[in-house]
Amino acid sequence: MDTKASPRVLVIGLDPYRVPGPWDPEPASKAIEAGLTKFAEHGVGVETCLIGLDGSNDVNVVVSNALRARPWECVTVGGGLRHSDDQVELLELVINLIRRHAPDAAIAFNSTPDTTYEAAARWIE
Repeated sequence: MDTKASPRVLVIGLDPYRVPGPWDPEPASKAIEAGLTKFAEHGVGVETCLIGLDGSNDVNVVVSNALRARPWECVTVGGGLRHSDDQVELLELVINLIRRHAPDAAIAFNSTPDTTYEAAARWIE
């Protein structure tokens, strides 16, 4: 999702439609959209970098390209990457890519998909 304002925040998270398992991705997808809508309501530009756990991405390439796309004021890392012990190595990779490709960006963590704006807002002017 992009807002009309110049993007200042990059949100990196899991694409709920590409997370394997017997679960319904629709509620997570709707929560992500609701959280991103708040950026538009506050006139803050946002872009997303949603990655899959289904092997369809080269995570290093996808995340690096998103981080190098422009200077980011803040990079928000979604809870799906942080709340699972199974994703520790992926979280480490993402954090280190942020440090490498967006060293001036603040790093924020949301509590839930609908608190993504609030997480970024703590760090942007």
